[in-house]
Amino acid sequence: MSRRHISAALTALVIAAAAPVLLPAPAASAASCSSYPNWVAGKAYRAGDIVRYTDGKAYIAEHDNPGYDPVISTWYWDPYACDSGPGTPASKFVVSEAQFNQMFPNRNSFYTYSGLTAALDAYPGFANTGSDTVKKQEAAAFLANVSHETGGLVYVVEQNTANYPHYCDWSQPYGCPAGQAAYYGRGPIQLSWNFNYKAAGDALGIDLLNNPWLVQNDAAVAWKTGLWYWNTQSGPGTMTPHNAMVNQAGFGQTIRSINGSLECDGRNPAQVQSRVDAYQRFTQILGVSPGGNLYC
Repeated sequence: MSRRHISAALTALVIAAAAPVLLPAPAASAASCSSYPNWVAGKAYRAGDIVRYTDGKAYIAEHDNPGYDPVISTWYWDPYACDSGPGTPASKFVVSEAQFNQMFPNRNSFYTYSGLTAALDAYPGFANTGSDTVKKQEAAAFLANVSHETGGLVYVVEQNTANYPHYCDWSQPYGCPAGQAAYYGRGPIQLSWNFNYKAAGDALGIDLLNNPWLVQNDAAVAWKTGLWYWNTQSGPGTMTPHNAMVNQAGFGQTIRSINGSLECDGRNPAQVQSRVDAYQRFTQILGVSPGGNLYC
């Protein structure tokens, strides 16, 4: 089984509902470039950090880096619009609540729209980089892959309980403090394995290693783990799904980064087609072209 947080056991999941958890949407606020800290050469930055450069403009870290120059190391940094920083209200998200409900008519009430918009602060570059078309394409691509992984946002946890003890890698120095069987698939991209809970929790500032249940009990945390993978992990691919969409590599590369070792290159064309079908539906709802390179 691949050492990443998308469980290969997802194909054996049985759709099941979970108790609803409703979270409030974040308060609306606008941020100017002056509200961000000045960039400091040699200071370590994490993906999602926003800084003000010496030119007065803001830049967002696309990858962790040890303080590279934002206007030189463009793989690590992207320009960032100052009027849509932390606290971005739901109305600024390129997918409206009505469109979200249209995409997921049978969704589990756990997966709230307000939980998703509350999670956006963790990765403000998500669906907020490039042209309006690119923003909508990225949002559609993320939600299409999420739809495939969760049966249309219906299941929250992995239902094949026989798999649960498999996701503990005792070779990690921190072990499995929540228990041998505590790191099963949860959330919109089914976070699994102790080392992925540790990595996601460290990146998000949440102790998911000791409390992995947060992913199934807190809608915003669940969405944040999906956005963590989307924005920072390349999985079996060569780029993050975020970069695949922002840099116009195509939807097919998001599939490769999420489950390419099991689906791409002819391994499971039906699963690939399922993702592509969802993406095409969602781009149609958002009124944009799906672009090219849809398959992997």
